[in-house]
Amino acid sequence: MAVAHEMEMESVNLNMEREGKEELEEEKMKGNGEGKDFPRSRKVHRIVSKWMLPEPVRRTYLERANCLPPPLFIILISLAELAVFIYYAVWKPQKQWITLDTGILESPLTYCPEKREEAWRFISYMLVHAGVQHIVGNLFMQIVLGIPLEMVHKGLRVGLVYLAGVLAGSLASSIFDPLKSLVGASGGVYALMGGYFMNVIVNFREMIPAFGIVRLLVIILIVASDMGFALYRRFFVPANGSPVSFAAHIAGGFAGMSIGYTVFSCFDKTLLKDPRFWIAIAAYVACLLFAVFFNIFLSPAN
Repeated sequence: MAVAHEMEMESVNLNMEREGKEELEEEKMKGNGEGKDFPRSRKVHRIVSKWMLPEPVRRTYLERANCLPPPLFIILISLAELAVFIYYAVWKPQKQWITLDTGILESPLTYCPEKREEAWRFISYMLVHAGVQHIVGNLFMQIVLGIPLEMVHKGLRVGLVYLAGVLAGSLASSIFDPLKSLVGASGGVYALMGGYFMNVIVNFREMIPAFGIVRLLVIILIVASDMGFALYRRFFVPANGSPVSFAAHIAGGFAGMSIGYTVFSCFDKTLLKDPRFWIAIAAYVACLLFAVFFNIFLSPAN
């Protein structure tokens, strides 16, 4: 136990020494007048690297860090979700904004079991939300977590994980809750959280232990509150309301912990050359094919 404690303390000390060296380098650059605008952006990238990456690859990220291209995927998808919410809240007849109304369930974007032949609904349901609390929670998480992830991993990889969670969510809902409708981007958000969560767990000691504990506690708190709202919407909805499936949360999280983890752990590697990525893709495709078979031949909603 003493040896393990000493090793942990040594690792923390090494991290602190490296951070001190980086800060000294920045101070020297400021003193030499090199790049007046650069130190401020570098400070932002240093903060992002501490939260998103294990220590061994942080220097690589900082050496080539830039905001080109900017995190457009998360920004654009968030604006689209907000625009759809405002459209249904303002221009469509809604009794209130707090909970889901029948107007949203009649949307051509919502996933409805009886309209599964309209295949776009398996993806487009992410644009529709069940009220203020629902959309605020999803937008907050995907902006706070998604933008730093996209700064590090770029939009293509983050978009892959996000959409994999969205599709996994609707397909899982069609199997495990086949008679219920589905709205919200929780599948994509949980995919981002699942990938990040696994990355923190696997690289816990390298991602600064104190920060690692805080990250895990924050993720657990957010997941618990969001799942509580989802369970309420599913099982305790008022008699005049419409229950909504919560399976997308769980499926999105599993998609993130498989595909998301392999994507987010390959920052300095070629993703297509990592066998873990192809194993995760193969498992995902197998589940997808089973879900398609289930929906065509076995679903109670047929």
